[in-house]
Amino acid sequence: MGGDHAPGIVIDGVRLAHTRLPHVHYLLFGDEARVGPLLDRYPELRGVCTLRHTDEAVSNDAKPSQVLRTGRRSSMWLAVDAVAKGEAAGVVSAGNTGALMAVSKFVLRTLPGIDRPAIAGMFPTTRGETVVLDLGANVDCDSTNLVQFAIMGEVFARAVLGLEQPTIGILNIGSEDLKGNDAVKTAAITLRESPLPIRFHGFIEGNDIGAGTVDVVVTDGFTGNVALKTAEGTIKFYSTFLKEGFRHSWMARLGYLLARPALNKVKIRTDPRRYNGAMFLGLNGIAVKSHGGTDAFGFANAVGVAVDLVAHGYSERIRKELERFTLADRESTTCPAIGG
Repeated sequence: MGGDHAPGIVIDGVRLAHTRLPHVHYLLFGDEARVGPLLDRYPELRGVCTLRHTDEAVSNDAKPSQVLRTGRRSSMWLAVDAVAKGEAAGVVSAGNTGALMAVSKFVLRTLPGIDRPAIAGMFPTTRGETVVLDLGANVDCDSTNLVQFAIMGEVFARAVLGLEQPTIGILNIGSEDLKGNDAVKTAAITLRESPLPIRFHGFIEGNDIGAGTVDVVVTDGFTGNVALKTAEGTIKFYSTFLKEGFRHSWMARLGYLLARPALNKVKIRTDPRRYNGAMFLGLNGIAVKSHGGTDAFGFANAVGVAVDLVAHGYSERIRKELERFTLADRESTTCPAIGG
């Protein structure tokens, strides 16, 4: 029931996801009077969808604290609770981001060794794709949070993207070691001295994201969210200018006809719907946030992200990596000093 065009785009997105992932089954939580007729349009979904009725839904402007107090019968809460009870392998929602994070953290809890979950997303780059986290869950972060983000992002890049040795970078105002606040400096030192086999690149700047300098970009939620919205706005900015330019004259229109195949490739490559599905990493369960304004294509991609996380056992792999990091850190601090 969450999102700007729900529940229509959700059902349409599930139908599209079903064509790609026919083995997946869905628990749908929402108002049966509204969702039922939508499902009836697609007979192929009858065998893979189960609808659980609730007439309560979280509004886009609801405060997370309010939802935690009074939203236990909402479609969002019931969907997250299904994951906690083992009835579902993961949850996908296009609803209120703050509420979804609050409910997911409260119901699913964080993994051992994780102080705060992070929102991670994929950015297109000149070299492929880069994982960026955090994208808005944590405005203020200390060095411990950033190190945990780095470990979660590194495991994600290996488990889901198939990279054997992904590189990690911390977003900063410069690549020099002397730049940045205490949190990023301390996190960089910790990662450089970490006994885990992590390929830490060092500090990167904003222009390194699009260049694909590293596979995983680590930052606090405030900076990450600004970077995300700036990137989305820039893409729309240039798209608008290109359309205006090609409409300027008949010669420009002719040029567009000649350039259309190349422009379509660029459009597909930078289509934000292809990267829809921000992951809440660090929770004791799979939770994926779809953009509230997406369409069926974008929502289907968010479903695909959740399926990938489940299929690759992401939560368990994160748990094991954190245990290794904690054990190695303890061993490094308890080793006796050797004099000479």
